[in-house]
Amino acid sequence: MTAPDGVTLHLPSPEATDALARRLAARLRPGDTLLLEGPVGAGKSHLARALITALLDVPEDIPSPTYTLVQTYAGRSGPIWHADLYRLGDPDELAELGLEEAFGSAICLVEWPERLGAAAPASALTVTLAPVEDGAARRARLSWSAGDWAARLEDLHDDA
Repeated sequence: MTAPDGVTLHLPSPEATDALARRLAARLRPGDTLLLEGPVGAGKSHLARALITALLDVPEDIPSPTYTLVQTYAGRSGPIWHADLYRLGDPDELAELGLEEAFGSAICLVEWPERLGAAAPASALTVTLAPVEDGAARRARLSWSAGDWAARLEDLHDDA
């Protein structure tokens, strides 16, 4: 296995996070998984909501799946699954959620992905968010160890 490749971005505001979500959404297709990492308050849910909104034809309310664990949406290019695994008690519970099957056919956004254990897709894009000194600013590290993410994200900085 090779070392992960990646890119680091500075997000000075919530609006910059929204813009990143729109740029990422334009590059996603069914079967893609984004693993959203970071501490509580890092902006994982904010990024997920903005990304889901960018993938929908018709805007809708996007609640946090903290208590339901998974929310699904009908996106332009297929189903979108948003999972918040913070409350997942055991990786064996994944079978009940159907998340592993969704990895192959839906766009999946997974908060607290360390709870996936060995079920995390090898070709996933990991987005690690971290607050920086300014309370509104974030650092986003996008990394991968497999898949075609290098080509798909090559011009990420150039998009408006």
